[in-house]
Amino acid sequence: MSGFPHPTDVQVGQRLRQRRTMLGLSQERLGELLGVSYQQIQKYERGVNRIGSSRLHALSRILEVPVAYFFEDGMPAASIPSLPAGLEEGAAAFLFDAALAQSADAVAAEGREMQELVRAFRRIGDPQVRRRLLELARALAAAFDRDGAHGTADP
Repeated sequence: MSGFPHPTDVQVGQRLRQRRTMLGLSQERLGELLGVSYQQIQKYERGVNRIGSSRLHALSRILEVPVAYFFEDGMPAASIPSLPAGLEEGAAAFLFDAALAQSADAVAAEGREMQELVRAFRRIGDPQVRRRLLELARALAAAFDRDGAHGTADP
């Protein structure tokens, strides 16, 4: 046992925190709905405590997302280093954990930006303005897809 949270538990916790904050739920309120303390929610969100399958199912119902939501945006298979021949199992876990830790930092930064964007979007009261903003975001994403990583669409 390494003493560090498993990267999957950290990812599930990050997705839990992301969805909870998107819905405007406090850790205390989520704990009440789930039947646990807010301290337990904190431990889940940090990945310190693993979330059992029945509790994960309950969280998915409370947060109105499929269970798969907690596992989305994981590290792409191409970024998992392959194991050189002759290395023992412990070394493979180390390589895998190091790659996941690097990708977890990028996911966390992106998650904070997404939460900010969602909070700002929800404060827009005019449905027409919200719809136009969504159209703009879709157009920018399409230009990015069309023009590649630089997103340099012609104005």
